[in-house]
Amino acid sequence: MKTVALIAQKGGVGKTTLAIHLATAFAATGKNTLLLDLDPQASAAEWKDHRSAETPAVVSIQPSRLTKVLEEAKSIGTDIVILDTAPHSESTALEAAKAADLILVPCQPTIMDLRAMSKTVELLRLVGKGAFAILNSVPHQGTGGQEAADTITSSFGLEVADVRFGDRVAFSRCMISGEAAQEVEPHGKAASEVTALYEWTNAQLHGRTSAPVRKTRKAKAA
Repeated sequence: MKTVALIAQKGGVGKTTLAIHLATAFAATGKNTLLLDLDPQASAAEWKDHRSAETPAVVSIQPSRLTKVLEEAKSIGTDIVILDTAPHSESTALEAAKAADLILVPCQPTIMDLRAMSKTVELLRLVGKGAFAILNSVPHQGTGGQEAADTITSSFGLEVADVRFGDRVAFSRCMISGEAAQEVEPHGKAASEVTALYEWTNAQLHGRTSAPVRKTRKAKAA
């Protein structure tokens, strides 16, 4: 069983959007997939409430039960677990990071998001785990995405995934309908981005699982 944790101490960066799309992509390949919603807001669980498809399984749990639930998931043959963590909760993030085979740090290419990333990076250093930043809501035009990626690497020592989610209506719309973008518009650009994320994540889980967080001077977002 493999476990992927989405961790960011700032809210509104797209953790749940990435989590449900990644979980849906894994489930579509026949993998026994479980999405654990560790956020008190339970956005992923609410998405599941509006979903007609049985998969992926989504369960809202208290962070204190994470270890027990992961043990149970492994015992019943779960292939992949996606952890959607809460912002502003160091204890939850720490437990998720310890359990994860792969850690993704969602970030939008805004100055506020970049400045807030330092808290997440410092937390990951506490558990000695590496991670990949993943950009979300990247504008279709301009150089904002690449500039953000360069800042993350140079200021925080965090490797940036070479796949990203654009700022697309399909991603927000599906949160209401209980669907995923690849189901609503299977040939759309959002679906292509989901496929790329799934393939990249799968490759990381079966090869290199994390990139080390390098020590840097005090982070500054340009």
